[in-house]
Amino acid sequence: MPSNTNKVVRAFSGGLSALALAATGAGVAHAQDAAQNEEQSAIDVLNADIIVTATKKKNVENVQDVPVAITAFNAQSLQALQVRDIQTLTYSAPNVSLDQVGTSRGTANFSIRGLGVNSSIPSIDPTVGVFVDGVYIGVNNGLVFDVFDLGSVEVARGPQGILYGRNTTGGAVLINTGDPTPDLRGNFRVFYEGPVDSGRGSGNFAAQAVVSGPLIRDVLNFKVGGYVNNDEGYFKNLFDGKDFGKAQTQILRGALEFLPTDGIRMVAKAEYFNSEGDGPAGQNHGLYKRDTFDFAIDNGGFYKNRTWFATHKTEIDVGDGKITNIFGFRDYDASTGGDIDAKPVFIFHSNSLFKQRQYSDEIRYNNRFGALDFTAGGFWFTQDLRYDELRFFPTFISPLTQIGGGRQDHDVLGLFASGDFDVTDQLTLTAGIRWSKETKDVAVTYIRPRSNCSVVAGTCPTSGVNPLIPNENNGFKDKRTWENWSPKLGFQYRFNGDAQVYGNWTRGFRSGGYNFRITNARAFEAVAATRGLSFDEEQVDSFELGTKFQTPDRKLTLNLAAFRTEVGNMQREVNEGSAAGVAQSIFNTADARITGIEGEGRFAVGKNFLLTANFGYIDAKYTNVLFDISSDGVVNDADKALDLPRTPKWTYGFGVLGDFPVGEGNAIVARANFQHRDRFAYTDNNFGWITSSDNLDASISYKTGGLTFTVYGRNLLDQVQHGGDTQLGTAAQIPVFGGPLSTGVDRPFADNPKAGTFSPLVRGRVLGVELNADF
Repeated sequence: MPSNTNKVVRAFSGGLSALALAATGAGVAHAQDAAQNEEQSAIDVLNADIIVTATKKKNVENVQDVPVAITAFNAQSLQALQVRDIQTLTYSAPNVSLDQVGTSRGTANFSIRGLGVNSSIPSIDPTVGVFVDGVYIGVNNGLVFDVFDLGSVEVARGPQGILYGRNTTGGAVLINTGDPTPDLRGNFRVFYEGPVDSGRGSGNFAAQAVVSGPLIRDVLNFKVGGYVNNDEGYFKNLFDGKDFGKAQTQILRGALEFLPTDGIRMVAKAEYFNSEGDGPAGQNHGLYKRDTFDFAIDNGGFYKNRTWFATHKTEIDVGDGKITNIFGFRDYDASTGGDIDAKPVFIFHSNSLFKQRQYSDEIRYNNRFGALDFTAGGFWFTQDLRYDELRFFPTFISPLTQIGGGRQDHDVLGLFASGDFDVTDQLTLTAGIRWSKETKDVAVTYIRPRSNCSVVAGTCPTSGVNPLIPNENNGFKDKRTWENWSPKLGFQYRFNGDAQVYGNWTRGFRSGGYNFRITNARAFEAVAATRGLSFDEEQVDSFELGTKFQTPDRKLTLNLAAFRTEVGNMQREVNEGSAAGVAQSIFNTADARITGIEGEGRFAVGKNFLLTANFGYIDAKYTNVLFDISSDGVVNDADKALDLPRTPKWTYGFGVLGDFPVGEGNAIVARANFQHRDRFAYTDNNFGWITSSDNLDASISYKTGGLTFTVYGRNLLDQVQHGGDTQLGTAAQIPVFGGPLSTGVDRPFADNPKAGTFSPLVRGRVLGVELNADF
């Protein structure tokens, strides 16, 4: 391979072999590659570069060198944090929430800098794009499950529309799995964790094994890995006293790296994923206080997920430049069932079936022409969505099962170009633009009482009148195309090799689209008569100013950023309790302004201690309201006074890492991290909300040779958190939805609801042990 390619491979491999001490309280740990780094202390690890790929440059870059607000974790830091899924990193960066929607297990509910979604409807596009090995995942579904053999995770904050396209207005999460290696190596990892508090469920066991090495030296390398998990259920269902939250997961993954000639590198990866278990642990705040883990449901529900995922990456050196092509394929099936009334009696249950298949390809060219570092490329993406939703009610509420959903064919084309021009050795100007065109072709069946049918199978009607409901239509078909231009302008000024300031203006878009979950047909059509059957694109203009500083000895690192985001034509999901359970309508309801500041830092104290800290502040306000989001029937100042959902005002945290040699080649590493997140609204009317949390994680490890034994704890303060907080039907409409804690009055951020709620629980305190072996 030519020298440039060798440098890239060595830099990337070296970055994965050293701990990416992310500038957050959680993103720090002692890195110790079994073969190379047995003598390293925390300070030695700190001196290793944090390598990121988010800028899509020809060569990977040090995170301190890029003019982007980004937090990065490599393989060793992710292992030290006992990362089981991406949600584990929720408390690892300022102004970042990597939660999942409690309604449908594995569905991402990511929010960055106040831009996020709170829906399991698969036709709703995200604000935070997720990319696995460079491949964009077209839906939020199936993203927050078990992970293993990760090479790195990068969380880029702020709009990333130039390089990553639509639906990255909040930011982007880049998940990179481990590549094959030219030398034979392997890893075995096993852990057991579970609740230790009385009244909780049982434990969670998992094991993984990975082997990597050469098949044909210097030509063909391989990697194979497997993961199994058996979770016996963290919670206790008070309805029957049984453990709840059971899950079984299996993952198989293989990869090949092919080096046919100098200057050409190909990496192919394939993964099979299967997971199934219980439905959501839904708590009803009309029955139980929101600071307990108590819940009782008569329907345990279920989830089943299966995914085939494959990628192929080709890198070709062309002169001083490089051509990169990334092809991706994903086939995803999911079915769910849940007790949405969250009560020990049958009131409202729901099942769903979802199928997604996507193909994508991105090709780009990178080169430096004198003072210009240039990147250009094209992107193609297509996906097919099919969604069934069934709602079940007792006969005294509804005489028949409600059935509906939607089908959607979705195509995207994009072209992009970006350049960094070095005006001087210190000043660089950046300009870029992306053109995107997307088309959505849909067929929607309203979720209403009807005879048995399936949208997925194509047997549900989308036209004509529902024979069971006089003068009510069955649904509709529609097709619409959106086209936009996303520009970016910026600068970077480097004072020396250790400090920089940067600033940029970026415009991004979140896709327009259609709602697959229409439960109030007449109300929807009344709005559609003037607004159309679809909702429009959401436009974001972001202004950011930041600085990065690191001392020459790397003992002190400090990164700060201030931002202002103007959101136009904001898409909001209006959740309202009704006799049909929960009515969820999606409209372009408002304009908003989000301003904030965030910082991350670390400081080495002596040879064996490292201190870290981070903070984030957000001030989010509506500037113009176009729709009644306060649920009082009128559009007025009460709407503008509401909090934007998913925008905690403060997030902050601090951590400490201690690394102590014990004899020859052995070490004890201790880590503790505390992170606070303010309460925030979950629903647009603020009736549903998530409490503040103080999260404390800690671990202590003994390392000897290639073996590491760890005892760890997560959420040690046993904070109660929820995956959502949605109001159910009012007590006046359905009295049994209420409970002893119901007030009969809706108020924003009220401790007790008007009637009942569906509020899926998140795990509390967890203690675990882990054995990791590298060879």
